[in-house]
Amino acid sequence: PPHPASPPAGVRVLALDAAFSFDREAQLRQQHSQQSKLKIGIVGFGTFGQFLARRMVQAGHEVIATSRSPYHDQAAAMGVRYFTDANDFCEEHPEAVILATSILSLEQVLLSLPVQRLKRSTLFVDVLSVKEFPKRLLLRELPPEVDVLCTHPMFGPDSGKGSWAGLNLQYERVRIGCEPDRQRRCDTLLQFFEREGCRMVEMSCEEHDQLAASTQFITHTLQATPIDTKGFQSLLSLVDNTANDSFDLYYGLFMYNQNSTEQLDRLEKAFDEVKARLLHQLHDKVRQQIFHGEMYQAKPQLMLPDRSSGAGSSSDSDGGGAGCSPSWQAQPAAAESGGSVGGNGGGNGGGAQPGSVNPFTMSIESP
Repeated sequence: PPHPASPPAGVRVLALDAAFSFDREAQLRQQHSQQSKLKIGIVGFGTFGQFLARRMVQAGHEVIATSRSPYHDQAAAMGVRYFTDANDFCEEHPEAVILATSILSLEQVLLSLPVQRLKRSTLFVDVLSVKEFPKRLLLRELPPEVDVLCTHPMFGPDSGKGSWAGLNLQYERVRIGCEPDRQRRCDTLLQFFEREGCRMVEMSCEEHDQLAASTQFITHTLQATPIDTKGFQSLLSLVDNTANDSFDLYYGLFMYNQNSTEQLDRLEKAFDEVKARLLHQLHDKVRQQIFHGEMYQAKPQLMLPDRSSGAGSSSDSDGGGAGCSPSWQAQPAAAESGGSVGGNGGGNGGGAQPGSVNPFTMSIESP
């Protein structure tokens, strides 16, 4: 039965089985919840920046953003505060700043960011498809007090539009302070991807670029056709998710990964080797046809003029009058006797002037 509004006479309430706001257990839960959430700033609010922001907001993180283009409506629709002025963005003091710009514009964007308005322990995170270049850039241009985490979510709005389960997230803790709060902040950001189901791969930026160079060019080069075979369609299923990538990204993968030139050379060499084998086999086939093929099995029936009669035309009666033979048969014999190219008929009775060549007979006569 429900409890009465007031205790019956003679009953004294000593305690309530409920947590007050000042209860230690409730305070610990609230503190843990706050520690697992971050204030994240995203620089570059294009397609990929919005893709990350949407998931981060859904996970309970506070997200602010800035970009060169106005994205106020898109940000408001997903619960992100948007700042046109980078100074206002930095003065909000995000705990982590994610650089979601293109590869080609990263250096310009970083140098124009008023880093002095951020907290000195801010965590900078890059999410580019190349890693050694941003790593060197961040270490060179940022104050030594800030933390640096390099990551590569190896998926995007197309491949990650559903679940992120099983998708690779490569990362390197490039420079993280020893203080517990700074360690916690880095861990919390990585745990966000882990909780989304990503396969976490800790790897140096240099090793990432060396491995990625051999795959990124292929996946950004193959294209579908209307008559693809099943085998090729299976191969293309691996690259469908790059179909919407711009050529700037393709160029960035080449320009800012020092392993790309080597991979491009290897790809070119492989094509050259395949081409050489194909042409060699083709030439062998043609030579077989030239020297042993059907063109020598069926002898031509073109006839030479009849020299004995001096007529300028070949015989029509039996096709084999005196002095007449198929032109292709006559050539080897004439060649053996040291003949030279001359007219078709003897003296002035031939059908062609001396020294001319009939392209249909090409006979070779003795002097």
